[in-house]
Formats: sequence, structure tokens, C-alpha cells
Amino acid sequence: MHEITVIGAGFAALTAVRHLRREAPEAEITLVAPRAELLYAPSLIWIPSGLRRGEDLRIPLRPYLDRLKVKFHAGRVSGLSEGGRRVHTDRGDLHNDGLLIASGGRFLKKLPGIEHALTLCEGVEAAEAIRDRLARLDGGTLAFGFGSNPREPSAMRGGPMFELLFGIDTLLRRQRRREAFRLVFFNPAPQPGKRLGERAVKGLLREMRRRDIDTHLGHKLLGFDADRVRTEGGEFEADLILFMPGMTGPDWAADSGLALSAGGFFRADAHCRVADAERVYVAGDSGSFPGPDWMPKQAHLADLQAEVAARNLLAELRGAEPEHRFRPELICIVDTLDGGILVYRSEKRSLVFASRLLHWAKRVFEGLYLRRFRRV
Repeated sequence: MHEITVIGAGFAALTAVRHLRREAPEAEITLVAPRAELLYAPSLIWIPSGLRRGEDLRIPLRPYLDRLKVKFHAGRVSGLSEGGRRVHTDRGDLHNDGLLIASGGRFLKKLPGIEHALTLCEGVEAAEAIRDRLARLDGGTLAFGFGSNPREPSAMRGGPMFELLFGIDTLLRRQRRREAFRLVFFNPAPQPGKRLGERAVKGLLREMRRRDIDTHLGHKLLGFDADRVRTEGGEFEADLILFMPGMTGPDWAADSGLALSAGGFFRADAHCRVADAERVYVAGDSGSFPGPDWMPKQAHLADLQAEVAARNLLAELRGAEPEHRFRPELICIVDTLDGGILVYRSEKRSLVFASRLLHWAKRVFEGLYLRRFRRV
């Protein structure tokens, strides 16, 4: 009987354990994470408007793991040894015959004054802080932006910032407070969100103009003060700074002994196998994968990678060579609270269109996705 360890409790990790259990009912599977809890991060954008509360997005996982007969190890990973065969945590070590890393990445917090900015995707507390700070303001300038990892430019998460920008604009209009605020979107790139495709970028910038949102684009960020954003192209005052930094790998990656990319992620091949490692796979934001330069870091692709990683890991445990590959694909709905913009991109085609129904489609998808975890 094979012992398989999965690190993480997010989209990639949970997709991985589901496929591992389905295809290897006899395997002993252990999930490692600080808490047996899924944070449904895509809906953090709705906390500032009051559409969601923190407790709506924290999903207990014990019942789900029990149904799958998956063990849970509550601990924080500190490193690996023996080529990935041993996982070190603050609650003891775990041995495995196969390892799947799906712990997610972390944000680069090196920009001077980064402590003055709030980062939505850091979790419920950050989203609630944005909600509370916004409620206390009678007016002023709200600054929205995102950055990337200079050593791995694709390691960014811009989609939620577009959603936060348009969602807060909609919220202020509903509250009849919009005229008291100036909204500014800033980004070092002259065409922010270019990975979504040229049509999508034009559409997003057109939507900003339609909503009277100012832009400050194409200037390298120098840092933040408590009341301003500083760039090489000048600075502007801000009463609230909302910023999504670039991403890198988990803080224990350097102590893993595994191959890392220039940006600090686990370097993987097209089969999601970590380079120069046996029976070690990665899925989601922890990994750096070959593919087109527009390939995103998002939950949909993490799910695709996790399924491939699980199947290939089982194949290698059974003595076969991995053969499954994930399909590079971008699917996202940029929610605006009163509608949405669907963006689809693959190696063969791209599609962009807007509709008020897309907001409701995103809410329906949330319910369908979470149903399996909430079922008793």
C-alpha cells in the first residue's frame, strides 16, 4: 500500500486528493496544512460590499476528508529531505512514497512601504479591513494596483484587483457616494492584464474610462507612504491603497532540496513532475510550469494541473512513465458586482464578452463548487 502526502488545503490540493482516492482506493493519503479548512478565495472580492462574510468562505474540511478516508496532519511545513520522501513540519515529520505539493505561493512584500497597502488575497482579515476602512471614509482617493515577480513576470494575480476596482466603483454608486471619491488604477505595465489578451486589455481600460476611473500606467513602482503611491513617473496621494504584489514560492521552498525556478517556485515539466525528483509533483501556485507566457496562476488551471499531477504520480508509483499533460487555459469572469466580463484564452482561440448575467453565473459556480465540501 502506497503512502501519499499532499501538501496544501486549497483548490489544487483538494482536486488532487479527490483524484488520488478515486484512482487508488487502497492508498494511504495524508493531507498536510495548518488547518483543515478551505478558503474560497475567489469570493473575497464580495466581502467589502457585504455580499459575503468571512464565515461564508471558510469551509471546514474534516467531513469531506473523512468521507474520502484521507488523514489530516495539522502542521506547517518547514522543509523536505531525502529527495522529498520526508516532509518536515512543526508537528513532526511524515514519510511518503509519493509527494504532491499544492501549498500555494506567497506574496513578495519587499516594496518600500508595502505595510501601508492592503492585499485582498491575503485572506478574510484583509478583505474585512478593506470593507471597514472604506466604510469610515467620507471621500478621497482610492488607489488600486498589482505587481509581478521581476524574476518570473508571469507570477502575478491581477484579476482580483480588476474585480475589486469595478466592484468598489459599483458599491459607491449604489451608496450614492461615488462623486466624493477619485479612483486610480496604477500598474508598471502600459497594458495591464496583457496575459488576458489584447481584446481583454482594451475592454478593461475602456470600462475604466466609462466609469471615470483614472489610470497611472507604465511607470515602475518605487514604494508607498501612508498617504501616497510613488512611481518613477510621479506620485499621487491616496487615502486607501489596495495592492496585490507579485508572487513567489512557499517560504520553505529553499529548504526543500528541490529544483526551483528563478522566481522561487518548484520547477516542473509538462507532466507536473518536479525537475530531477522522483515521485514528487506540483500543482497550482507553488509551481513554475512550461507553457505560453500568458498562462495564468488561477484556481481553474490549478485544478487541471492537480488532476494531471495525481494521475502521473500514481503511474510512477506503479512503475510506469508519466504521460498526462495539462491543457494551458485561462477562464475567468471579471466580476463588477453588477455584471461581469468573461475572458477565455487557449492556445487556439480567445474570447471576451460582457453581460450582467455573468455576476450571477459566478455566484452559481461558487455554490456548485462548494457543494461537495459542505455536504455532510
